[in-house]
Amino acid sequence: MTIESLQQRAEHLLLDAGILPVITADSVDQGRRIAEALLEGGLKSLELTLRTPAALETLAALKKELPDIVIGAGTVLNTEHIRQSIDAGADFLVTPGTPPALAEALAEASIPAVPGGATPTEFLSLMAHGFRVCKLFPASAVGGLAMLKGLAGPIAGLKLCPTGGITEANAGEFLAQPNVLCIGGSWMVPRDWLAAGDWGKVRDSAAKAAAIIAKARAAG
Repeated sequence: MTIESLQQRAEHLLLDAGILPVITADSVDQGRRIAEALLEGGLKSLELTLRTPAALETLAALKKELPDIVIGAGTVLNTEHIRQSIDAGADFLVTPGTPPALAEALAEASIPAVPGGATPTEFLSLMAHGFRVCKLFPASAVGGLAMLKGLAGPIAGLKLCPTGGITEANAGEFLAQPNVLCIGGSWMVPRDWLAAGDWGKVRDSAAKAAAIIAKARAAG
């Protein structure tokens, strides 16, 4: 597939997700419980970060056991992560930032990629590699809504998934921006809920997030 067709696929996946829970699993069982709670709440997509030794095994297990869930491999930092994520069955790749060598590797990957950037210069560089669907990270730290509004005019072809510092309270406002396909967040999966096994809280928070998506789409 060409990068253009893969970017079309990335746009579809993020638009379909609306809100992308960003999860970090310490074990396969914990990852399974999180994913099941999110699905019960109405969220069918997630970003699973490669920050723990259990991440790739969890990714492979979830794709096998829960075929309806769409999983982006997050915190992809190098070509080895790209290969491992694809082998584990990831639906797409997400990076927190994208130096030139990583951008080139992502452009050659066989699955969609959502490369991360934080400045207009970084996004223009990514667009030169063929990317038009990117992650704004860390969104709140680099201006949040003001940054999104500032990017919308001069880089009109760029579609974004802002992640970092977004909460249930301001999620709807972020989703309302015309250059936003999806938002990423971890407020549905705080570490204390996961440590305590409060899967009902995860499910209920996911349900609230699904309602935010529905409201934003109705308004749009």
